[in-house]
Amino acid sequence: MGEITVEREAGAGDEPMRFRVVVGDGGSSTEHDVTVSSGDLERLAAGRSAEAFVRACFGFLLEREPKESILRAFDVAVIATYFPEFEREISRRP
Repeated sequence: MGEITVEREAGAGDEPMRFRVVVGDGGSSTEHDVTVSSGDLERLAAGRSAEAFVRACFGFLLEREPKESILRAFDVAVIATYFPEFEREISRRP
């Protein structure tokens, strides 16, 4: 699957929360700008930190498509548009 690095971009009180995600494997990497609303985090993260939740979202995506196919900038709410099972499955992940 590769290495997923998640870094928070903005201050603690910002809404939505912004993250820079780098996915690397085999010498190549992709960068992504990701946002998460506090409502989606509360509803879907199952107690995980925001960074752990975003990492789990990328794990979910990488099981379904190569890193190069993942949008360069998106809000995690859009994932369910492409993968209807997302909300059901993401809350079960560690």
